[in-house]
Amino acid sequence: MRAAVMGSPIGHSLSPYLHRAAYQAMGLDRWSYEAFECDEARLPGLLAGLAPVRGQAGAGEDAWAGLSLTMPLKRAVLPLLDTVSELAVEVGGANTVVFRDGRRHGDNTDVYGIEQALAEAGVPAPRSAIVLGGGATAASTLAALRNLGLFSATLLVRDPARAGETAEVAERLGVALAVETFDKLDALTRVDLVVSTLPSGAADVFADRLARVPALFDVVYAPWPTHAAAAVLAAGGTVIGGFEMLLHQAVRQVRLMTGVEGVPVEAMRAAGEAEILSRSANRTG
Repeated sequence: MRAAVMGSPIGHSLSPYLHRAAYQAMGLDRWSYEAFECDEARLPGLLAGLAPVRGQAGAGEDAWAGLSLTMPLKRAVLPLLDTVSELAVEVGGANTVVFRDGRRHGDNTDVYGIEQALAEAGVPAPRSAIVLGGGATAASTLAALRNLGLFSATLLVRDPARAGETAEVAERLGVALAVETFDKLDALTRVDLVVSTLPSGAADVFADRLARVPALFDVVYAPWPTHAAAAVLAAGGTVIGGFEMLLHQAVRQVRLMTGVEGVPVEAMRAAGEAEILSRSANRTG
């Protein structure tokens, strides 16, 4: 059975290390997991070339079980699927495709990953939150906050005019969303939680201001800690890193693709952490 992660750029992805560790621990010796460079233009052709599984039993080794999707494919894949989960429709993006009975089913495991990461850090039910950035991960964050009982949030972006899709997601979720620009951050840091969905390094300019918040969830996982995360830690706050989100969304993906509930979380965690350490050593060596 085959699975893969697709996106652009894809060379940095930890997904192969997480999924392969799961297969090894589960004894799935004939399962493979690859990484394919794929942008929005190439996605329809690549997806059409994959052979969906028509019943797991007896499927050949070359049959496709599923895909993990990262930037910029989570929204672009939706019209190419046969069925989409209610959550993926609400969020407006699917990071997971499962091939089943000759059909392509889209789902979103990022929301689960965010929820589990917050729970592990002891922040399971924030009463107020700010989300930095307005892309697909921000949309998944709003869904996770909604599932944790928070029905209002503030979104900080560079240009509110470009946050229309995320505002539509909030409306579908029933979340009251205030959209502001980054220069309003000083006046808004009295919240339980700030979630930065910005790319690596982009939140560093806000480090001094973010040091005042009790909890920061920074979706970056390398290099770690970010300057923003280090500032919050130095001030005694709680910090959640992006690796925890990545790990738990991958755990849910493995469950969906294999149909097996008993996924080896700790084996996946160890493999991912080892690869992060290896990359860090290579950068500094």
